[in-house]
Amino acid sequence: MSTLTLYGLTKCSTCIKARQWLDAHGIAHAFVDYRDHPLDPALLRDAAAQLGGWEKLVNRASMTWRNLSDAQRAVSDEAGWLALIEAYPALVRRPLAVAADGEVGVGFSEKAYTKRFDAA
Repeated sequence: MSTLTLYGLTKCSTCIKARQWLDAHGIAHAFVDYRDHPLDPALLRDAAAQLGGWEKLVNRASMTWRNLSDAQRAVSDEAGWLALIEAYPALVRRPLAVAADGEVGVGFSEKAYTKRFDAA
């Protein structure tokens, strides 16, 4: 039974590294490609709240973000963020890791994963 779910894109190099790290450390997880299975708005709301805002959940350095119009990037409310992510799922920082207890994290680094998952 998986205690961790990673949401991301199948061909994303960061998602691949995170999955390989979890496998190498024997940490059970499931992977969901959010282009094939869009993220639930409730999950997105919770993740944004835990991370400190929508700006922490969305990768504003990505080409996807930079290719948006100024009006699209001026989003300021929850409904706007949800609509933007629905239209452009690649905006979500990846991978989005959700533990069984609901704790979320974004991105991957060996140091952060070692700290979070108590692996050595």
